[in-house]
Amino acid sequence: MPAALSPDLKRAITYLPDKEKDKLLLRLVAKDPILTEKLEYELVENKTTLDYRRKLIRDLTDRTAVLSQDSPAWMMMDMRTVSGYITRHVKVTKDTYGEVDLTIHMLNSFFDNHANLLQRLSSRTEKCAIYVAKRTDAILKKLNKLDPDYYMEFEDDMNRLLRYVYDSAAAHYARQLDTPTDWYH
Repeated sequence: MPAALSPDLKRAITYLPDKEKDKLLLRLVAKDPILTEKLEYELVENKTTLDYRRKLIRDLTDRTAVLSQDSPAWMMMDMRTVSGYITRHVKVTKDTYGEVDLTIHMLNSFFDNHANLLQRLSSRTEKCAIYVAKRTDAILKKLNKLDPDYYMEFEDDMNRLLRYVYDSAAAHYARQLDTPTDWYH
């Protein structure tokens, strides 16, 4: 855990020559890849590449979802990989709309291509079913926090996802989480 700066150190840093402060700042920023990417997005790209960044993740999702997964464990591992990219995207851009959109797209894409892997609840499907139920429930909560003007855009995809969840091994866990069977607003 980083130590708090003492008042004396804070004062000493503020009195450093601008050239030294710039050098120090650049070294510190370079050590944090998320901060570096965030500054690139905000300062260099002027926040104009949001749609392009979303498209990159959507394309990654589409490519990953069609891979030949032969078990629920592989499917979950690939979903977690894509989910990591979505999380990074949100940390960099603060794009909550994109988080909801990309996560719903990810889950639907994997179900479109591999629903057969989660047909029945068993020891082989349990972890993936829990993951899918929790991700669905979490994204539904985030969706409900978005501006209601966006609801219409998500209604079809969210209901498709909920049908997939309740027609799969994830249904048991979705019921435990009180996830609704449909979403209309």
